[in-house]
Amino acid sequence: MSYYIIIRGPAGVGKTTIAKKLQESLKAVYFSFDDILKKHQLEISDGRGISKESFLKANELVADDAKKEIEAGKVVIFDGCFYHKDQLENLITLLPFKYFVFDLKASLDQCIERDKSRKGIGEDSIRAVYKMVAEFDYGMSIETERKTIEDVVTELLTIVA
Repeated sequence: MSYYIIIRGPAGVGKTTIAKKLQESLKAVYFSFDDILKKHQLEISDGRGISKESFLKANELVADDAKKEIEAGKVVIFDGCFYHKDQLENLITLLPFKYFVFDLKASLDQCIERDKSRKGIGEDSIRAVYKMVAEFDYGMSIETERKTIEDVVTELLTIVA
């Protein structure tokens, strides 16, 4: 059965790591909104973060490819902060298929620590993105703090099975 999964949450929460593990387990097709924005030079700020218009354009760029994969029976996974609710709702409108949205949660301190352990975006950016993502909840909340990546992936697989 084909469907798509949206993994959202603040920077440093583990979205990409979890999405890639899910991709392996489900033999899914993976789309990173960070990569799409970078590839198409859409990292345009609106003064708070990347503009809603940039994210909506990224949705348009990815929707046809995702639609083809889903129609071919594949599972598709999207990974992004999704701090603009309009982007989430627009993507869901563009892809009228079964879907799951997972809203990954961890403390701000945990996200800052995780960012330090990688080539991250820095504490100020982590704080700003965290605040924007926290402005609304969407989908199923999944706590990642004090859980291993494997624990979170197992939890998500149980839900989508």
